[in-house]
Amino acid sequence: MDILNKVKQHREEEQQLKWEGTFGEYLELLKQRPEVAQTAHSRIYNMIKSAGITERDGKKMYDFFGEEIFGLEEAIERLVEEYFHPAAKRLDVRKRILLLMGPVSGGKSTIVTILKRGLEKYSRTDEGAIYAIKSCPMQEDPLHLIPPHLRQDFFEEYGIRIEGSLSPLNTMRLEKEYDGKIEDVRVERIFLSEDKRVGIGTFSPSDPKSQDIADLTGSIDFSTIAEYGSESDPRAYRFDGELNKANRGMMEFQEMLKCDEKFLWHLLSLTQEGNFKAGRFALISADELIVAHTNEAEYRSFIANKKNEALHSRIIVMPIPYNLKVSEEERIYQKMINESDMAHVHIAPHALKAAAIFSILTRLEDSKKPGVDLVKKMRLYDGESVEGFNQADVDELKNEFPVEGMNGIDPRYVINRISSAIIRKDVPAINALDVLRSLKEGLSQHPSISNEDKETYMNYISVARKEYDEIAKKEVQKAFVYSYEESAKTLMDNYLDNVEAYCNKNKLKDPLTGEEMHPDEKLMRSIEEQIGISENAKKAFREEILIRISAYARKGKRFDYSSHERLREAIQKKLFADLKDVVKITTSSKTPDESQLKKINEVIARLIDEYSYNSVSANELLRYVGSLLNR
Repeated sequence: MDILNKVKQHREEEQQLKWEGTFGEYLELLKQRPEVAQTAHSRIYNMIKSAGITERDGKKMYDFFGEEIFGLEEAIERLVEEYFHPAAKRLDVRKRILLLMGPVSGGKSTIVTILKRGLEKYSRTDEGAIYAIKSCPMQEDPLHLIPPHLRQDFFEEYGIRIEGSLSPLNTMRLEKEYDGKIEDVRVERIFLSEDKRVGIGTFSPSDPKSQDIADLTGSIDFSTIAEYGSESDPRAYRFDGELNKANRGMMEFQEMLKCDEKFLWHLLSLTQEGNFKAGRFALISADELIVAHTNEAEYRSFIANKKNEALHSRIIVMPIPYNLKVSEEERIYQKMINESDMAHVHIAPHALKAAAIFSILTRLEDSKKPGVDLVKKMRLYDGESVEGFNQADVDELKNEFPVEGMNGIDPRYVINRISSAIIRKDVPAINALDVLRSLKEGLSQHPSISNEDKETYMNYISVARKEYDEIAKKEVQKAFVYSYEESAKTLMDNYLDNVEAYCNKNKLKDPLTGEEMHPDEKLMRSIEEQIGISENAKKAFREEILIRISAYARKGKRFDYSSHERLREAIQKKLFADLKDVVKITTSSKTPDESQLKKINEVIARLIDEYSYNSVSANELLRYVGSLLNR
């Protein structure tokens, strides 16, 4: 019964939010809260902004899209700052159709859906409250009741601009029901809803021969003509087209560029002048965001058609490319899996990462920058530190291809192949090799991949496999290190003692004998060589470490083995190198002895407890890494 109680509670809350009064009472409400009269574009911008904005590396992250859209921060920032923000300020941008252009499964529809759901919720808050003339099929703005000759006086008194004319239906109602007294017209609070067709519309083109313009602008109700006597009587008209119903909110125009021309011309007037033609009436005012989405090929074809030139300048094109960050791509797959019936399946750690590496490689463009291959570029885009490169290099790479990521493998393909791997294996656990194998097998069945691309993609699967091999080896080696953090700390302390003595030209004391010794050059070099520090560069590297320790000490912070990225990597690699033979023997032995068996069981337990494997995937990982180390 708990769900029924929640439904009842929701119904009561909805009831409390309702408001109804006269136009005179509405004006009093406006004096206290002028934001109630904001435009549709302004409401959407304020809705996005109210969810919170986070600044990171000089980029704005909009929390409104945070849990649904991954890796498209730059595209979202451009969308908000170049379209919604100026449109909210009544600049000319709002008189344009917003066209989201990008590859399939890139997030265009998701962005539109988030905006729709967001508007539904926002209209139920105080900040997003919307009021309309009661019983109006187009939820018309009550301020249209103010006669044009008094609107400047209204602006001077209220500070609110009025745009648009009173609709034919409400013009008639004002005379017949209210005897011309605008102060008596009933006003009510409305709540946007796509299901109820209030303030949110969706138009999807069908066969041009059979689709009627009435789907967009409404139609005559022939059953009422006998009653009202004329087709030009607004009471004999159904104001139920998508443009009517989306007034005060937004309308999604699906596959807009496939639409018949007669439908597109209605959008010209609506976007530019804020009105459209319906039936035998004067132009009808509407305040709504028109958002459409398409792929690049369709857009290029649309642009090439001379007939569409008038529409070109009425469209703002916002590229929505694929995500180009491996870590964000993993989140996309995880979200899609959580929303499916596969959520119970154990997907081994790094399986999704291996798939993400492959996907991102297919989307990246080859850089002309010296020393940058696709793998380095992929790592830099994902925020990893790559020796010899900094943030300025990342910005330079991004500027090289301003709209990178418009081609490549889409997330749906990856999820389809993961599904296929699960079904084929018939075990409630799959690993990275299962996923990569399935991706490879699926390429021959992909209808839109050319033979040339197929060959390139096969190479990317091999690269993803190599990247996974390194991850797998590190994972097992880490699990083999007993008290890994403790071992790393001991090794680092030893290294730092020697570095300090080396830089200060001092000697070290043997902790057991008390004998003075020279710094252990062999130990220091064995660690530094792990990350390619040459003999000539060792002095500078050691001095850099001491400077970092001193900076930490001044700030009262403790320097540990993870305080210096490259030192941490060197310590890890040194530990792993020392343990490699132990791992190799233990994992590859067909008949392990008792001590080896104990070690294997400890490692499996650690992989399960600390690294999120289950017993199946942990055993598979150990067998695989054993085979890698024995090659």
